[in-house]
Amino acid sequence: MADCSNILTETPRTREELFHTLGEFARRGIDYLVVDGGDGTVRDVLSCGAEVFGDDWPSLIVLPKGKTNALTVDLGLPNHWSLAEALAAAHEGYTVTRRPLRITSLENPGEGRCIQGFILGTGAFSIATEAGQEAHRRGAFNSFAVGLTVLWGILQTLFGRSGNPWRKCTPTRIVDRHTGRSLPHPGPGRADERFLTVATTFEKFPLGARPFGRNPAPGLKMAVIDWPVRWVIALLPAVLFGLYGRFLTRKGAQRFYASELELDIGGPFILDGEAFPAGRYVLDEGPQLTFVVP
Repeated sequence: MADCSNILTETPRTREELFHTLGEFARRGIDYLVVDGGDGTVRDVLSCGAEVFGDDWPSLIVLPKGKTNALTVDLGLPNHWSLAEALAAAHEGYTVTRRPLRITSLENPGEGRCIQGFILGTGAFSIATEAGQEAHRRGAFNSFAVGLTVLWGILQTLFGRSGNPWRKCTPTRIVDRHTGRSLPHPGPGRADERFLTVATTFEKFPLGARPFGRNPAPGLKMAVIDWPVRWVIALLPAVLFGLYGRFLTRKGAQRFYASELELDIGGPFILDGEAFPAGRYVLDEGPQLTFVVP
């Protein structure tokens, strides 16, 4: 790191500035794009850079600095990782590949813009995100904040009455765009509503959780709970660590792999910590990205 003349540093304050910054980086033909921040910063970079880099991104280096760093868990990054250490790892060729989720609006198809990130959630996931923000304000971060949020959500859903917002379902329709078939709704409750939907391309999760079983395959994965059946919610910690079976599926707790889905969501959805409006969207996998790892 003695010679820093070949390192370009920018601190864009808005997404418009970020778009122009990435455009300038692309024009100059950078080899590595370093993101100094957490999951939300990575989401903004991937979303603004979609029009700039398309399917041909430079290698990415993530320096974990955010309040929630779920991506760094998936990549196996240490909490404190310097640029010098990252560049040394890049020199040695230590990399992994991931594809982000890509969400494109069907209501404004002419714009052609998408947002890209790694964890999408609807329904109770939105409320859990608000609770997670409160945990951050009280000093809990990363996996500890995730654990507190999950525990609080389970208690609220398990013991809450019908008017409790944690037990509310959200109008949600999920269609496989390749087959045209809607996702079955085997659980109780209205067929056009879901309690919780989570999609990701992660292969490793905070706290060592295994919501998609041991050694999940790469690509788009989705977990759905149709209705907050109390005994299913009571088993949620075990489900998060790999428990799965037909007895859960019959009550509307499903997990599956997909390549391209159409989502019609009647409430806001969360992508890597930020809320986006209700609407009709296409959910698929974005470009293959190369991340530098230790």
